[in-house]
Amino acid sequence: MSCNNRSFLGDLPEDFILLGVSDRPWLELPLFVVLLVSYILAMVGNLSIILVCRLDPQLHSPMYVFLGHLSFLDLCYTTTTVPQMLANMGSSRKTISYGGCTVQYAVFHWLGCTECVVLAAMALDRYVAICEPLRYAVIMNRPLCQHLVATAWLSGFGNSLVQVALTVQLPFCGRQVLNNFFCEVPAMIKLSCADTAVNDATLAVLVAFFVLIPLALILLSYGFIARAVVRIQSSKGRRKAFGTCSSHLVVVSLFYLPAIYMYLQPPSSYSQEQGKFISLFYSIITPTLNPFIYTLRNKDVKGALRRFLARVCRL
Repeated sequence: MSCNNRSFLGDLPEDFILLGVSDRPWLELPLFVVLLVSYILAMVGNLSIILVCRLDPQLHSPMYVFLGHLSFLDLCYTTTTVPQMLANMGSSRKTISYGGCTVQYAVFHWLGCTECVVLAAMALDRYVAICEPLRYAVIMNRPLCQHLVATAWLSGFGNSLVQVALTVQLPFCGRQVLNNFFCEVPAMIKLSCADTAVNDATLAVLVAFFVLIPLALILLSYGFIARAVVRIQSSKGRRKAFGTCSSHLVVVSLFYLPAIYMYLQPPSSYSQEQGKFISLFYSIITPTLNPFIYTLRNKDVKGALRRFLARVCRL
């Protein structure tokens, strides 16, 4: 029987072996420590941002509504992958079930594409705040913010459904070893023994849609913002405008650059060895750094955190 026929008849692997750094055993302990510390920092940092954005009345503007959703996405992002990685590194059996693998890459791609759209919405918010300050409250009203957030979550979910529908049909012909730290669509496509041209093309088109279009909108927004900032007479005003945008630009760079390298290169040049470490970067390092980038460079968030900690200490 052909590989495809066996796959459709239900002859699928019960589990996958996640290679991780098994070929470099000396790396496992330091990497385990780095992942554990990063995960704890990501949990504490993002939970703190979520709490202060919801509880502090001064952070109920659209900018911080989007920031709260970004932190929630980062919190879910890390929780989707890191606990599994830590469990595998602490065990001699480095496996994940077929169903668990499917859920992992489905949720991972849902969250990743949602974050692309949320980052674009945050750039739109900064554009309106700086270029149309007198009309900010009218333009960035509550219904528009809710629609933008809903669009982000629903479009990301739609992309995930398409990716899952195509990936679960792939036959693996007994192949079970994934050269990665967690299940991800490019690694699953690479593992398949069938012709994956449709999967490769669909992945490229959808990723281009979710990465390049939001990135183009972000760059366009910041082009207009830069032009408006140059026209500000006061140096204090320019510094304030730059301060409100710099954190977002750093976060955009940390998120988009690895994603572009990972997903928008030709399938023939895809390197699993490089890919797994890039995946590690944007699945744990970026979500860990995001809350600290916003906290360290945003006076409103720092003030809200101080007020929140003061209330906690009084309890």
